[in-house]
Amino acid sequence: MTLRPDLAIIAANVTPGTRVLDIGCGDGDLMAALRDTQGVDARGLEIDASNVAAAVARGLSVVQGDADRDLADYPDASFDYAILSQTLQTARAPDVVLDHLLRIGRQAFVSFPNFAHWRVRASLLWGGRMPVTRLLPERWYDTPNIHHVTIDDFRAFVKERGVTVEGAWFLSDGKATTSAAANFLAEHAVFQLRRSS
Repeated sequence: MTLRPDLAIIAANVTPGTRVLDIGCGDGDLMAALRDTQGVDARGLEIDASNVAAAVARGLSVVQGDADRDLADYPDASFDYAILSQTLQTARAPDVVLDHLLRIGRQAFVSFPNFAHWRVRASLLWGGRMPVTRLLPERWYDTPNIHHVTIDDFRAFVKERGVTVEGAWFLSDGKATTSAAANFLAEHAVFQLRRSS
């Protein structure tokens, strides 16, 4: 199984044998890879019932739930890593969700599409319409993305909150790109975070 590029980055940076909570885990691709190749004790939280069923059918420990409502029920520091991939921009209260990630996990991974990528900007500038791209395939009225976060927005957000960035990766066309001008050139970002001491 080939992981989506952001998930491959996360998998490569999770320490073997640790405990992971994957929030918005989909059908469990990342969890299965971590379990099968690194001996990780992976648990998942997923809102979509069909994805929960698919993950459970793979032998994964996944419960149906909503990141906006259910993360408050998890104890502090109960996981080594809390992962939120492609979900931050769909949360009603992403600031609260991020606070829970950093409370539940000793470290957190967050990945999201960059709404400041040049293709998005060009679509708005030249076409005057919300873009439909490979990474943002839904139209404005049927998208689950309710918060249009950019890399620079996220960097400022974590800095204001005193969150330490342990690592940051930027992707364009599924391949790693430089951090220079990432807000303009990267389609996707992955951040590894921890609470500052």
